[in-house]
Amino acid sequence: MNFEQARFNMVEQQLRPGKVLNPDVLDILFMVKREEFVPPAHRRLAFADTQIPLGGDAGACMFAPIVEALALQALAMRKHENVLEVGTGSGYMAALLGAHADHVWSVEIDPQLAATARENLRRAGVTNVTVEIGNGLTGLPAHAPFDVIMLSGAVAKAPQVLLDQLKSGGRLFAIEGAAPAMQAVLYTRADQGFKRLAVFETVTVPLREAEPAPAFVF
Repeated sequence: MNFEQARFNMVEQQLRPGKVLNPDVLDILFMVKREEFVPPAHRRLAFADTQIPLGGDAGACMFAPIVEALALQALAMRKHENVLEVGTGSGYMAALLGAHADHVWSVEIDPQLAATARENLRRAGVTNVTVEIGNGLTGLPAHAPFDVIMLSGAVAKAPQVLLDQLKSGGRLFAIEGAAPAMQAVLYTRADQGFKRLAVFETVTVPLREAEPAPAFVF
């Protein structure tokens, strides 16, 4: 398989038509080799417009490429930022965030996934990501405040404990709600609270440690 051609096709046929136009985001997606973070059994799907299963009891998945790209575009990463990711998965999003960050702290609740992510990151030469095992939805107060917090899985609602670990002007990306009606949102910490912006609609797998969203009752 020609991965470079597949990567180019992903950008031109999925991301640009999906309104991913930020040149910094597109450059990062060319630079960080997605196929190096995909489980070997699914490597031929590395650039397909689909989620990729990572295994584990909770059914963890890599986001579809368009979701990863739109999340990065919404976060508008700047150089030398302090970043927290909740849900390391394969380590790919941590590597994307690390392309701009000073340091990324990524927390994964599944020890096996955490070990795989560490190996993927090591093999890819990423040196500014630390993978920790635990419940990332409680944050990492010892390393707070953060410029950016990325939730790499769905939640009913972004936890206040994470929002409180943002710096002034810091941003948090989350996918909120329950299938089939989830919404990707960006929170920004302002002087007098938090601004919430709906970015796009999608559906993905909830974080294993997340509380389920309330069911709609007729």
